[in-house]
Amino acid sequence: MRILFITANRLGDAVLSTGLLRALTELIPSVRFTIVCGPAAAGLFDAEAFPQLERLIVMRKLPWARHWWELWKQVAATRWGMIIDLRGSGISQLLLARRRRVFRGSANMQHRVIDLARVLRVPDVPAPKLWIGEKHHAKAATLWPQNEGPVLALGPTANWGGKMWPGERFAELALRLTAADGILPNARIAVFGGPGEEALAAPALAALPADRTLNFIGKLGLLDIAASLQRCALYIGNDSGLMHLAAASGVPTVGLFGPSRELNYGPWGQRTAAIRTDLSYHEILAQPGYDHRKQDSHMLSLSVDKAQRGVERLWRYIQDDDQ
Repeated sequence: MRILFITANRLGDAVLSTGLLRALTELIPSVRFTIVCGPAAAGLFDAEAFPQLERLIVMRKLPWARHWWELWKQVAATRWGMIIDLRGSGISQLLLARRRRVFRGSANMQHRVIDLARVLRVPDVPAPKLWIGEKHHAKAATLWPQNEGPVLALGPTANWGGKMWPGERFAELALRLTAADGILPNARIAVFGGPGEEALAAPALAALPADRTLNFIGKLGLLDIAASLQRCALYIGNDSGLMHLAAASGVPTVGLFGPSRELNYGPWGQRTAAIRTDLSYHEILAQPGYDHRKQDSHMLSLSVDKAQRGVERLWRYIQDDDQ
């Protein structure tokens, strides 16, 4: 069965949608996917690691929405068993298909993973899944020796400055957690981020001890990052695609929230937590001078003390759950 799966442009939304791929591969073992995504999410899908992937189409936005016409030309000759359109584009109506499932968005105050599950009408909510290959694990194994103690992972960047907690606070939190009396004493600190985010990560990197810090900003592919995160003890990051990648990789994940809703976009999974600013989402948006076009941080009311308490609360829960 061939399925055309049109997922999101943004990395975070694409990660959350992988639960549908998981459900379909379990329901239809012989399924073959053509996945359509934006450039930021293309690195999630590797045919060597994901054998059900028949074709990956990276759709780049063009003026006058011509990208949809270009996509139609690439997929119109196939009669699809199913088309799943998570972009709500309407293109499925112009293609031959036995079944169509189109996500139109939701006004419900629930997590995006739950919203997406309704597309397939399955009784259980499928958790996001990453298909990580041996080559990605091999790459991760070269980055640091596994037998030299735990590693704390940080994600101090985001696609908008408003969602970024100050880098100096990331560093202070990391130093507290890896102090001799912290939850990860003397642990190394790995800093992750995408290409072009070097300047965004610079304040955090500058305040971290060079002898214990591993800088991977812009140096790894998405699945290499996921494999690396699986070798870490804990991940802390802003609300971002990298945060969702961390949660899907299975590493205990803490997401920091301010001008976005953790109810809808918090990290998904049992070993995750969302910590938000003292100001609520609506209070941030109601502040005088709020402008989503500016890059000023709206995370300043989240103190290091509050973040530390939240991280340690999750850590205690994990330790109790493992016993």
